[in-house]
Amino acid sequence: MRLGRRGATSKAAPKEQVADKADALFETYKDHSEDSIGPEGVERLCGDLKIDPASRKVLLLAWKMGAARMGYFSRREFMMGVRALNAPSLDKLRKVLPKLDKDIDEDEDSFSSFFAFAFKFCLMEPQQKILDIETAVQMLQVVLPESNEHLEPFTRFLKEQSEYKYMNLDQWTSFYRFSEEVEPDCSNYDEGHAWPLLLDNYVEWRQSQNGHL
Repeated sequence: MRLGRRGATSKAAPKEQVADKADALFETYKDHSEDSIGPEGVERLCGDLKIDPASRKVLLLAWKMGAARMGYFSRREFMMGVRALNAPSLDKLRKVLPKLDKDIDEDEDSFSSFFAFAFKFCLMEPQQKILDIETAVQMLQVVLPESNEHLEPFTRFLKEQSEYKYMNLDQWTSFYRFSEEVEPDCSNYDEGHAWPLLLDNYVEWRQSQNGHL
């Protein structure tokens, strides 16, 4: 019995140490007026991590934390995120974020989750369900890797077209699936696949562009 109790205590200790370190790290950046890390604290955290606040690494950190508000990490969110990453210190976060940034592109299920999160994370109002095109373009350029061959032409199309002022979640997630399934020249695009009309228009635009090459 004594051995069992000692064993349980020794196993619990590392978890307690992780929690203590994570809590101390949170307190370093916490806002004075509420129990969360606010925009200034996030900016200081990014500075200490030596990462751009507008980079995908910060968005990935927010995703791991399940952050509900852009520019804010609640204590619960922060603790959940650093535990999920097993990185309760600046040094560990500096090491794990570049790896996460690289690995996420190789894990389709995780990337799909991250991609949907990025859209919802930009919704600033409680009942908001759409993003303006300018914000959608900016977020696509942050979230998707440069190797995505539809990224540049699709964002150019969004900026040039005038019919759509906003993008909804279905259009957003459908574009990611489209970019994975449809060839860069759209040669295998199937109109019967029930893609959103936005993507039909994109394909027509691409075909008109290709005709002028």
